[in-house]
Amino acid sequence: MFSILLVFVLSVKGFAHPMPNSVVLLDIQPKQVLMELQLPLNELELAFGHDVNKNPLGLLNRLRPELSAYLLSHIHPISSDGSGWIVKLYDLQVQQVQQSPSGPYYELTADLMLTPPAGYSTREFILNYDIILHQVATHFALISVRQDWEGGVFASEPIRLGVIDWDTRNNVIHPFKVSLGDGGTWQGFKQTAVLGMHHIAEGTDHLLFLLVLLLAAPLLTVDGKWGTFGGVRYSLARLLKIVTAFTIGHSVTLVAGALEWFSFPGQPVEVLIAFSIFISAFHAVRPVFLGKEAYVAAGFGLIHGMAFAGTLVDLNLNSFQLGMSILGFNLGIELMQLLVIAVVFPWLMILSRTKLYSPLRIGGALLSAAAATGWIIERITSKPNVITTIMDVTAGHASWILVALAVLAILSLFTSRARTQLG
Repeated sequence: MFSILLVFVLSVKGFAHPMPNSVVLLDIQPKQVLMELQLPLNELELAFGHDVNKNPLGLLNRLRPELSAYLLSHIHPISSDGSGWIVKLYDLQVQQVQQSPSGPYYELTADLMLTPPAGYSTREFILNYDIILHQVATHFALISVRQDWEGGVFASEPIRLGVIDWDTRNNVIHPFKVSLGDGGTWQGFKQTAVLGMHHIAEGTDHLLFLLVLLLAAPLLTVDGKWGTFGGVRYSLARLLKIVTAFTIGHSVTLVAGALEWFSFPGQPVEVLIAFSIFISAFHAVRPVFLGKEAYVAAGFGLIHGMAFAGTLVDLNLNSFQLGMSILGFNLGIELMQLLVIAVVFPWLMILSRTKLYSPLRIGGALLSAAAATGWIIERITSKPNVITTIMDVTAGHASWILVALAVLAILSLFTSRARTQLG
């Protein structure tokens, strides 16, 4: 009952530490399990001693060998038949987690590798663990799977498995059984596709770039200005060129970045993505690269792909999983792009036949340029501003904006037909 209550409390409060608990994060790989421990120093001191909470930032210089030995002596994973695993500690760090009224709060972070005997699965094992717990009966450790590619679990949405704590009735700490089921390649591939869809759905800047570039796609040009609707075939042909070019562009750098052929600095990439929206917005007001939209989409697609790649690099996958993830993630990106285009572009084509479209196009382009300006400032200064705050609120109402666009298009269609009949 106590364990269930603890899981409930932590579910509400996330991975923060309102109570001095430990956190155990598991990354499940085909041949080993990576484990990250987050141990509060004030609780560790009660179990380990040695004044670990005194001068925390110098702790590892003073006691690294002793701490390493202590941690390794209290972690003993075994397979279901009792076969022992090899446990290797490869990194220790001390970091300040938060500032509390009583002073700074520090944690010891330990990274370990758990390796089963040859032929044994990493998806099912028994974890004998009693760090701090063996001396502090009120302490508990929250166990979560942070990453499990074959199970479709990624760091953005870890799965809480349960807690290790004292069984006060029997005065014992029970081993914790990790049982994750079979998993498989299809599950990993499918979930990376879902991850790609979420990445685009939550990436307002990526979608805004593409949509702004499409604002002028249905239009012909007259004397260097945007003119009237060019027809369904003309509009779809331009749409196909732009979307295909953008896809090719971001796929190239997605693959290159995910395979770590190149390393792309985060801040300049994010600034350039915002700049791409600004340029596209300017083009939507007045044609500046007429007939070259596909080249522009491909060029800026290279930049957007650099941002996409970072998501896969952070997963730390083996070669096969990475290859499947690149395919799945890219597929998810394309599916979400096509979905958004499918629910937006028909209304743009309908409206482009009316007099409403010119102010709508220009207004949408100017608002997008303003948003891009806000993002550029935020990404250079690392501080939010009024524009980005408004954009965050607006993005939360995107579905209503789409409904308004659809209603406006349908009303304009009926109005146009009524005028034709009356004429």
